Amino acid sequence: MASIPSRVWPSALLSIVLVAFCGLADCFDPLDPNGNITVTFDIHQWTTDGYVARVTTQNYYQYRHVDKPGWKLGWTWAMNEVIWSMSGAFATEQGNCSSFKYQVPHSCKKDPTIADLMPGALPQNKSEDCCRGGLLSAWAINPAASFSSFEITVGNIGENTYVQAPLNLTLMAPGPGYTCSPVLDTDPTVSSDIGGRRQVQVFRTWRSTCTYSSFLANKTPVCCVSLSTFYNPTITSCPKCSCGCKDADKRTESCISHTGEVDRSSSLDLDDVVQCTDHMCPVQVHWHIKNNYMNQWRVKLTISNYNYRRNFSDWNVLVQHPGFSQQAKTYSFNNKMLPTLGFGDEVALLWGLEFYNTELLHADEDQLGSVNTEILLNKDSHSFTLSNGWAFPRRIYFNGENCEMPLPDTFPMLPNGGCSSRPSYYQIILLIFFTFVTLATWL
Repeated sequence: MASIPSRVWPSALLSIVLVAFCGLADCFDPLDPNGNITVTFDIHQWTTDGYVARVTTQNYYQYRHVDKPGWKLGWTWAMNEVIWSMSGAFATEQGNCSSFKYQVPHSCKKDPTIADLMPGALPQNKSEDCCRGGLLSAWAINPAASFSSFEITVGNIGENTYVQAPLNLTLMAPGPGYTCSPVLDTDPTVSSDIGGRRQVQVFRTWRSTCTYSSFLANKTPVCCVSLSTFYNPTITSCPKCSCGCKDADKRTESCISHTGEVDRSSSLDLDDVVQCTDHMCPVQVHWHIKNNYMNQWRVKLTISNYNYRRNFSDWNVLVQHPGFSQQAKTYSFNNKMLPTLGFGDEVALLWGLEFYNTELLHADEDQLGSVNTEILLNKDSHSFTLSNGWAFPRRIYFNGENCEMPLPDTFPMLPNGGCSSRPSYYQIILLIFFTFVTLATWL
């Protein structure tokens, strides 16, 4: 069995400690320790029975974005508030407004759910920085599209009543996995006016921070990693049952063979149905060491989509690898180095090129959906080696989800790797025995 590289142990030990000692909602990603989605309520106008607030949802996750069908915010009113009107978003239910005879509120729900408007909304329904269809880009990829705002007019509070913040904030982005802190009073937001010459402050600011947990969002992993090299014909496949086992699932249509025909008219929801494989993952990331040059080495990275209907828009891949400490060039993806906490290895964020490969298409009867790039990495003469798994990534994330990695002892090894291993005790005993027999014959 090949030895585990010494550089892997610190990462592995830290990961074990984080999983063992932190609660599900309090765990954070060590590759993005400051990541969160912050929801801010800025009250900038008082009314006779309430207030007008600007609500901003800001994504501070470096590589986790909010995909279709988009975010939904929910909360519970502290008193008997209603939403008189909104712009830039809407409440999904109006609720029972029968007690209002002359002016009907936009929503009378005690626990409203708010959704974003689409970009093509009518101008009179829009507000500043609104209407992205619920999509939020990752902070490191497109900060300008990583937030969305809407205006809300809240009333039915009564005069001379202390205004209270909403309770029990929830965030679906778009599914479960986010846990939000209480909505608390904080320092009022200050913004610039008149070209930055004047500072304007809102009356009150409430803020909540929402953090993501893969444990809450997914029962199983959603991606896996396979490995191969030019110097070894062995391909290390994704670990078996990485994202579930086909035989263990009693639903006969949980997956479809690649030789089978996909019935689009079937009542089966194909959004969650993947091609039948040993790993049963919707997404596979393949790392192939392609060439070894004098001063550089080349890798081909391929991302394959096994879903039969679901596309991945604005996808991204995060790779932790010591080789990224040197300058890297990607030919078909964008790339950016990210700061990390407590890791010696560098972390590279990769995503698609605009108008070329930002969409990872679904699989069909003939082929998988896939995107790929070649990566040219410069060598560091003091650390570069192809032995002991150094050339393979320590971990890979797809759309912020940690992919299932093969065990280090299954990595493709150098052809002479078996010769460098230590002899077993059995071999040593045999050597001593035959040496003794030879000496006895001579004597």
